[in-house]
Amino acid sequence: MKPKAFTDLDLYKEARKLRKSVRNLVNSNFPKEEKYRLTDQIIRSSRSVTANIAEGNGRFYYLENIKFCRIARGSLEETLEHLITAYDEKYITIEILKEMKQQHEICMRLINGYMNYLKKSKKGEM
Repeated sequence: MKPKAFTDLDLYKEARKLRKSVRNLVNSNFPKEEKYRLTDQIIRSSRSVTANIAEGNGRFYYLENIKFCRIARGSLEETLEHLITAYDEKYITIEILKEMKQQHEICMRLINGYMNYLKKSKKGEM
C-alpha cells in the first residue's frame, strides 16, 4: 500500500487551518512591539506543527513518524500556551481564545488518533 501524502491527512489539513488562523490573529491583534517576541514565537510554534507532521510522514518508518508526531504535539501545546499568554496580555478576547482552543482540541484529537493508527498498523491490527 502506497503511503498517504501528508497533504491528504486530515491531521495536516486541520493543523494547517490552525496555522493560518494564528497568522491572521497575529496580523490583526498583536502590537508591533511583540513582533520579535510573542508574535515570532507563536508563528514558529504553529508552523512547527505542520512541518513535523510533514517530516514524520516523509520518513516512511512508523517509529520515526510517531516521533515527529510527538514533536508536533508538543508544538501544538506550545501554540496554545502562547495563545493563553496573548489573552493574559489582553491582545485577544476570551471568545477568540475559546475559538482557538477548539481548533487546538481538534488537532490534538487527530494527532493522538493518527499516532494510535500508526502503532496499530505496525502491530498488524489494521
